[in-house]
Amino acid sequence: MAKHKTEIVFGFHAVESALKNDPANILEVWIEASRHDKRIKHLVQDIERQGIAIEYVKKKDLEKRCNSNKTQGVAARYRNLTAQPEQSLDALLNKDNVFLLVLDGILDPHNLGACLRTADAAGVDAVIAPKDRAVGLTPVVRKVACGAAESVPFIQVTNLARVLKQMKDADIWVVGTAGEADNFIYDTNLKGKLAIVMGAEEKGMRRLTRENCDQLIKLPMAGQVESLNVSVATGISLFEAVRQRS
Repeated sequence: MAKHKTEIVFGFHAVESALKNDPANILEVWIEASRHDKRIKHLVQDIERQGIAIEYVKKKDLEKRCNSNKTQGVAARYRNLTAQPEQSLDALLNKDNVFLLVLDGILDPHNLGACLRTADAAGVDAVIAPKDRAVGLTPVVRKVACGAAESVPFIQVTNLARVLKQMKDADIWVVGTAGEADNFIYDTNLKGKLAIVMGAEEKGMRRLTRENCDQLIKLPMAGQVESLNVSVATGISLFEAVRQRS
């Protein structure tokens, strides 16, 4: 029998989302033995209905397995936690009024998790990121995403510049965010087939990414700081698009 790579997800939102969206790939669930509250009992009922094995463990053992003290008393061993294949982009690019988020080299798992959570709330069809020099779907990402890592397609690509060209060939308007842009986001048309590109922490978008955007825009900054955290800037940008597209 072939062996499958497994990862551990922990926290209520992450485990509940995996149960809802992909129970077939949950190998087992670990529950903190000292927890007997209502939320745990409801979760155990859902796990048992799915026929998934449960192991009750001591708090310190659960934290050791997860390498975290923020498990909320529940974790799951999960099969094949990977991004979707690049080929899955083909159908998305031809979708009417498609709405995409492109993340050019996000390194902090907390930022990626927050961006995925915001993307889910904004109704984004998929989040696209490069395979190299960028964080993938780690357990921390899934915990911060609060279930969005299972609900929003996350597609890692080998050549982001080439994918941006494919988007433009499919009549998707590619808008990149850059502090030196001339146009503010609130003066920009974000309706129709759209991809919003966010740069990495500190360095922003890479040169080839920038060159393959149809338009560069910026957020108005009234204070002393020059830029916002990428997950905050992503939230503002996505929901300005949601406002216009509603």
